[in-house]
Amino acid sequence: MKLTSLINHAFNFVVQTSKKYNIDESHALKHSMEVFHFANKIYSNEVVKNDFLIDQQEIIYVSSIIHDMCDKKYMNETTGIEEMCGYMKYYTEPEELSAICDIVSTMSYSKVEKNGFPELKKYQLAYHIVREADLLTAYDVDRCIIYQMMHENYNYKESLQKMMELFETRVLQYVNKGLFVTDFSKQESKMLHIKALKDIQYIKRLKNID
Repeated sequence: MKLTSLINHAFNFVVQTSKKYNIDESHALKHSMEVFHFANKIYSNEVVKNDFLIDQQEIIYVSSIIHDMCDKKYMNETTGIEEMCGYMKYYTEPEELSAICDIVSTMSYSKVEKNGFPELKKYQLAYHIVREADLLTAYDVDRCIIYQMMHENYNYKESLQKMMELFETRVLQYVNKGLFVTDFSKQESKMLHIKALKDIQYIKRLKNID
């Protein structure tokens, strides 16, 4: 199957699943697109040095697109993975689908914090590419605010406070914790870190407006 066709099927799955489980925009189509774009940038940088990634391009792209369609915040994770596999089995080879499921089921920040990085053998770098692409999107303060308002039902001012707390304890610790292993992500995360600090300073001023 052509790569563009496979990408279409993956995004269609995101649309269908987001509607079914009422996944808000912080984790739905726009987020999938952003992670996909970051994954493409990391892949393009890494494939020059690791040409074996050429054969894993589909795995990387599909994983980056559908990674949140089994998120336990919105559904039972096991059910989500089963539905994901049931949909994508018509468009991917069994080994590739197995790798995709391994990546998306182990890449979340909370699982890495608890269990460390999994051992995915020849797909280890593909895993890091997708995982890092997702982490890079976490530097978006508005996305965090949207999640607090849409999923946690906080009002705007409460969401600003929750966002600042989350960035302080989690997002702004990514670099120090060594969560980025690819060259692209190491550089990009530093720039996004600086931008996030500036955004938070603006939010602090905004939060104090009566």
